[in-house]
Amino acid sequence: MEGLSSILLIVVMFAMLYFFMIRPENKRKKEAQNLRDSLVVGDTVTTIGGITGTVCTVKENTIVIESGADRVRIELTKWAVSTKGEVTSESAR
Repeated sequence: MEGLSSILLIVVMFAMLYFFMIRPENKRKKEAQNLRDSLVVGDTVTTIGGITGTVCTVKENTIVIESGADRVRIELTKWAVSTKGEVTSESAR
């Protein structure tokens, strides 16, 4: 009986680990991948480095964004995109 309760406790601990740590992380990764796959020309994006701009070209693994009033174009990998469609106060000027 003592061994059964120990095994049950270990199973419960692994279930808690899965539901509180592993599952939410996988969900976040899937949402981020869906965001990056749904990028189209004209979307406003913010990169993980804080660069904001408008998408000009979408390729398989990269995008080209146009940033700032001087229309600088930068080619980035898709995984560098953090958010889509949010205009910050800096870029609203």
